[in-house]
Amino acid sequence: MAKETRTKPRWLIPAGVFLIAGALVTLGIASLLMSIMEKRNEAQTPYFPVVQLDEKSFDPADWGKNFPLQYEGWLATKEMPVEDQQPQTPTATDPRTIVAKSKIEEDPRLVTMWQGYAFAVDYRHPRGHAYMLEDQRFTKRVTSPQFKQPGACLNCHASTVPIMDELGNGDRKAGFDVMNKMTYQAATELAEHPVACIDCHDPKTMALRVTRPAFEEGIKEYKAGQGIKDYDVNRDATAQEMRSFVCAQCHVEYYFKGEEKTLTFPWDKGLTADDALAYYDEVGWSDFTHKLTGAKAVKAQHPDFETWSQGVHAKSGVTCADCHMPYQREGAAKVSDHQIASPMRSDESINASCLTCHSNTEQQMRDRVEGIHSTYEQTKNVAFDALTALIYDIEAAQKNGTPEAQVEAARGFQRKAQFFLDYVVSENSRGFHAPAYTNRLLNDVTDASRRGQMALRGVEYEPAGPPTPAPIGQPTLAPDKRK
Repeated sequence: MAKETRTKPRWLIPAGVFLIAGALVTLGIASLLMSIMEKRNEAQTPYFPVVQLDEKSFDPADWGKNFPLQYEGWLATKEMPVEDQQPQTPTATDPRTIVAKSKIEEDPRLVTMWQGYAFAVDYRHPRGHAYMLEDQRFTKRVTSPQFKQPGACLNCHASTVPIMDELGNGDRKAGFDVMNKMTYQAATELAEHPVACIDCHDPKTMALRVTRPAFEEGIKEYKAGQGIKDYDVNRDATAQEMRSFVCAQCHVEYYFKGEEKTLTFPWDKGLTADDALAYYDEVGWSDFTHKLTGAKAVKAQHPDFETWSQGVHAKSGVTCADCHMPYQREGAAKVSDHQIASPMRSDESINASCLTCHSNTEQQMRDRVEGIHSTYEQTKNVAFDALTALIYDIEAAQKNGTPEAQVEAARGFQRKAQFFLDYVVSENSRGFHAPAYTNRLLNDVTDASRRGQMALRGVEYEPAGPPTPAPIGQPTLAPDKRK
C-alpha cells in the first residue's frame, strides 16, 4: 500500500510572509524613528563644544573647533576669481603678489575728483574679508610718507575687540578712544586678525552683538532723532535687526571727529546722503581741500547700510545676512554661509538667497540685477562727466579773472555734487541696494554741477521744485527762475 503524502497547511505560507513583512516594517519604522531622533538631536545641538570660548578667544581658529562649517565659510573669503586678480611684483613696502584691480586706473575721473587726497593715489576693488587687514596695511594711502593716517582707520579692517580691551584695561570704550588717536602704524602692530568671530558674536551664547562703540553711539543718535531715547543696540535691537546691524559696524559712512580722531557716524539728522551733508555743513567738516579748485570737499566712505536702508529690501524686512549670508542645510542643522559675498556669484547662491522670495529663475534674477547695474552705469557716467567739467571750469575760472564770489559759489556746488557722487561710487552695490534713490542722487550730481557752471557765469537758479501751474485754458512758457 502506497504511503500517504502529507502536505503542510496552506495557511502557514501567508503567515510566514506576514511575519517577514511585519519584521521589515518594524525594522523600517525603528530606523525612521532613529533617524528622526538623530536629526532632532542635530537640530537641537548644532555644535559640540570642543574648546571653551570666552571674551579672550580672539583667534577665529579656536572658534572653528566648535563651529567648523562656519569657520570653513569664513576661510572661503580668501577665494578670488582669476579675472579679478592683478599680479604685481612684491616690494619692501608691499609684499603682496596678487591684488585687486585698480579703480582709479579703470576710471581716471576718480583721480580728478580726489585731487589732493590719498584716494587719488591708490583705490582698488574690494576683496574678501580675509584680505581686509593686509590690503589696508599695504595700500599706498598708508605706506606713502605724505599721508599720516590715524589708528581710527583700523576700526573697519581688523578684529579690534582684543585691541580695545587691552588698551582700555577691559574698558572697551576707553580702549576705542585710545586706539583712534594713535598713529596707524602703532595701532596696526596690535592687530593679529581681520574682522573675526568675536567681533560679531557673544562667545557664551553665540548671539549676534555690536562691539564697535561708533555704531553704538551712531544708532543711539539716529534713534533719538526718531523720538526713541536712550537706545541701547545690544539691549533693544531685535534678532532680525542685528542681522544688519553687525554689518553696519563697518559698512557705513563716517568721519574722524576732532583732535581725538573719534570715529563718528553722521546720523544725527538721518541716514540719507542729504542728511549726512547737512550734518557736515552744520559742523563745518571737510576731509580735504581740492587741489585743482580749492573747494572744501568731503570724502564719502562705504555707505552700504545707509543706502540699503533707503531700498525696498530694507522696507520689506530683508537683512544684509539674508542675501549675503543665506542659510544652508547641513543635515538637520541650518547654518549661515560665512563666505559673505554677492548672491550673484553662482546659481546656487542666487537660489539660496534671491529665490527664497522671488518666483523667478536664476537667469531671470541675474538679468534683473544686470539691468539695474546698466542703468546705474549710464546715469553715473552722465553725472561724472558733469562734475569733471565743473572741476575744470572752476580751475580755469581761478586764472581768468572770474569774480571770487562766483568762484566760491561754484565751489559750494562742487562740494555737494562731489560728495553725492563719491557717496554713490564708494557704495558697493552699483545701485542695487536702492536703485531709485541712487539714481536720484546721481541726478542731483548733474544738477549741482550744471548750477556750479552757471554760477561761474553769474547766473543763479532757484532750487528745483514742482512746476508753477498755468492759468486754466491759458498755456504759457515756464517762468524764468534765474536770479
